[in-house]
Amino acid sequence: MNISPLQKARYEYSPKLPGMLRNGISDICVKVGDATTSVADQDKIKALFPNTYGKEEITFQKGSNTSAAKKQVVGVILSGGQAPGGHNVICGLYDALKATDKSNVLLGFKGGPSGLIDDDFVEFDDAFIDAYRNTGGFDIIGSGRTKLETEEQFKVVTEVAKKHGLTAIVIIGGDDSNTNAAVLAEYMAANNTGVQVIGCPKTIDGDLKNEDIEASFGFDTATKTYSEVIGNIERDANSAKKYWHFVKVMGRSASHVALECALETQPNICLIGEEVKAKKMSLSQIADQVADSVAKRAANGDNFGVAIIPEGIVEFVPEFSVLIAEINELLAGKKTEEFNALPNWDAKYNFIKAGLTAESFAVFDILPTLIQQQLFLE
Repeated sequence: MNISPLQKARYEYSPKLPGMLRNGISDICVKVGDATTSVADQDKIKALFPNTYGKEEITFQKGSNTSAAKKQVVGVILSGGQAPGGHNVICGLYDALKATDKSNVLLGFKGGPSGLIDDDFVEFDDAFIDAYRNTGGFDIIGSGRTKLETEEQFKVVTEVAKKHGLTAIVIIGGDDSNTNAAVLAEYMAANNTGVQVIGCPKTIDGDLKNEDIEASFGFDTATKTYSEVIGNIERDANSAKKYWHFVKVMGRSASHVALECALETQPNICLIGEEVKAKKMSLSQIADQVADSVAKRAANGDNFGVAIIPEGIVEFVPEFSVLIAEINELLAGKKTEEFNALPNWDAKYNFIKAGLTAESFAVFDILPTLIQQQLFLE
């Protein structure tokens, strides 16, 4: 395959590592700290995870690693949506294993968690890994959103782990994927399988972090990429001086992506879902705030601008949450069939009006028809 000089240089780039991590794991020892705890619902979580809750905090430091002599066979999966850096996590894991002992093995299970269940895997070697260094995407082994949640699934994964002699399973994913990792780890511990389950925080949304994890990988690249596009739009708006651009950005429920993009690009408007919730703002108040900002700029002769809207904004509007709950109740049981059997949107609209409270229908009624219809799609 012919590659460009730029791609060749990208392959050859060596990511910066802390000095401790540059020579495999033979020179790293474990320091055991205090017992960990959750920030809330401690008793409930402890009851759900009796074998893994409250484990001591582990940090690494320079020293002799006596366990490094044991051959390691590690399985890795990519889970959930793509995030920049996923390939390099696998490449780094491979490099560390091989730097410690050439006989160590890294198996990549294809298509996410389903690869573990189906025993669909590839054994990585130097040539395979080198072709994916410093590249985007998750195409090295593919990703998936299969949930590991049933006893039968756990038994199958355990059998696959035994078959290959796995000492650890690394799950690279976001909050849902790390929930899967936590549940699988509990099963492995409860059944004394000897298999470690390690979750690696991956999400562009920036909503998987704590005092020890500044940001999940993918967030920085995603927000800088979005900000470049938003900045281009702002330059265009400032040039034409006759358009307003409303830019919806990803981020799921949290507004971290929108906020970071706003800090980098300084738009005229940026809505923050958490602020909407704190102020208990209604949809009308949000619309009024945006309209007032547009009007104030127009009064100054500036009939253009850019607004950033986080995709999960409506989840923070209290009245909208009530509306969704009422819609779910309205379509409970066989009522969904009754609703879908109605001949046209006018008939469905009257069905909805009769089934919602006056307050929720008032919220529903200010929405554009297309949005109203989307709320009732299966």
